[in-house]
This record gives sequence, structure tokens and C-alpha cells, in this order.
Amino acid sequence: MTRDFKIVDVFSAAPFQGNPVAVVMNADGLRDEDMQQIAAWTNLSETTFHVRPTVPDADYRLRIFTPRSELPFAGHPTLGSAHALIESGLVDAAGGHVVQECGAGLVPISVEGAGAARVLRLQLPDAEMRDLTDAEQERLVTILGVPLVPDAQASLVDVGARWIVAELDSAETVLNLMPDMAASAMFEAALSVTGVTVFAMHSSGDGIEVRSFAPSCGVNEDPVCGSGNGSVAAYRLSRGQITDASNYIATQGRCVGRSGQVHITAKAGRIYVGGQAVTTVDGKLTFA
Repeated sequence: MTRDFKIVDVFSAAPFQGNPVAVVMNADGLRDEDMQQIAAWTNLSETTFHVRPTVPDADYRLRIFTPRSELPFAGHPTLGSAHALIESGLVDAAGGHVVQECGAGLVPISVEGAGAARVLRLQLPDAEMRDLTDAEQERLVTILGVPLVPDAQASLVDVGARWIVAELDSAETVLNLMPDMAASAMFEAALSVTGVTVFAMHSSGDGIEVRSFAPSCGVNEDPVCGSGNGSVAAYRLSRGQITDASNYIATQGRCVGRSGQVHITAKAGRIYVGGQAVTTVDGKLTFA
């Protein structure tokens, strides 16, 4: 049995930067256990499977797997899969947009340009959030090994993927962070979250530095995380750090040898997460 297969680097126009996602196309007929086995084999933070939609408003349906489990939504797999499907001619983006169906519902994706210049932007699912309790925050600080920004309560932000979002005092602190991964995995499991995303402003005041950790999903550090960055943007909007007409760029991936840029836009109460993508592997996946 074979399926068309691509690996796409997302949030970068340069190969071997950004965050890779494996995309298996025309995956109808694969069992859940087949998908999970393939995702464990690729050992990327996410592997996606393109299948027929179940609702008329969607252009396609996407199933998203980490090496250990299925996710209802994730950002860089959404953008990378849209890139792969458009490139393969399986989805028509001539109208400047496509609609993905996934576990979190329908996700609109705008498409500008073509080829290496193509920029894709997803509309983040509506965020639900709650502040961590004092006890939960104390446990988070112990895991991170550094304090949070004074008077800043961390939050659990649910955008389909569920991230604990916390602000640190500087980009340098974010880059030097060495969290306790085993303790984080237990904390994530206790709160039923995908992982922990931290951020801080650059000293120049231009954009933010972000890191995302998800050891409970088998991914100690996600190189460049779309849903994590979207959750940060929703958190910042709720705290008044950005306005309803803000644009900024988040950088992520330096600590794992990657260089990614995530374009964030807040508009009319919605968050849009965008970037470029490039295919680095294009071929066939063969399995029993």
C-alpha cells in the first residue's frame, strides 16, 4: 500500500528551518492505529492525514497526530498541510482561501501568492482560557526553574490544542530556559493540556521570543508552534498587551537549531496565525 507523502517546513521559506510536518495525502482507508504508527515512525512533532470532508463547507478534512496521540487542532500542521495539498493540486486555492475540517471544527485559511512566496494564514479557533490557580502556578514555576513576570498569572488557553501560557521577564530568559521535562509531562497530564508555551518581549520592543514544550505528547520542544503562538496572542489580547488591530512577528526555534517566524494579526476579536512554507521531501510512503 502506498500514499503520496510530503514533509513541509512551516514558518520558513528556507528548507531545513521552521517546523517540519509530515503530510500523508488521500489517507482514507487507513485505520486509526495505522495513522498513529506512521506518526510514531516519522517522530516529528505532528504528522497529518488528508481525508474526505464530512461537511459541505470544508475543502478537506485533516487528522493530526503527535508521536503518541491525536490532536483536534494544531497550527503548523494546518498551514503545512494546506501548502502540501495546494502544491499537489488536491485543493483549489484560486479564490484565495480554503477551509479545513478537523477535530476543532472548521478552520478558514487565507492564501496569498504562489510557490515559494506563498503566505498562508489560519483563523485561530475561539480561545477559552482560565488563569492557573496559585498552586498550579507555583508548580509551573518549579518546573521552569525561573519566576514569571511579576503579577502575571499564567493561563490555560484552549484553542483545540490546550496550552499553558506564561510570560517571562526577557527573551534571554526564554532562550536560556531548561525546564524539568519529566515534571512538566506529569503536570501536563494532570491538567489535560498539550504543553507549556512561554514568551517574552525582545529588548528592542520588536516582537516576542517563544518556546513550546510538550513532553507528555512525546515532543520535548516543538521547534515553531502555531497553536502555541496563537494561544500566546489570545493571552496577550485578553491582557491588553496587544489591541484589536495589532500585527507582530514571533520568533521561535533557535534553541533547537531552527529559525522560524510566525506572523500574528489580531482583528475584530479574532487571532490569525500565518507564515510561509516550503516542501523538503516529496514522494511515496510505502507500508503493509
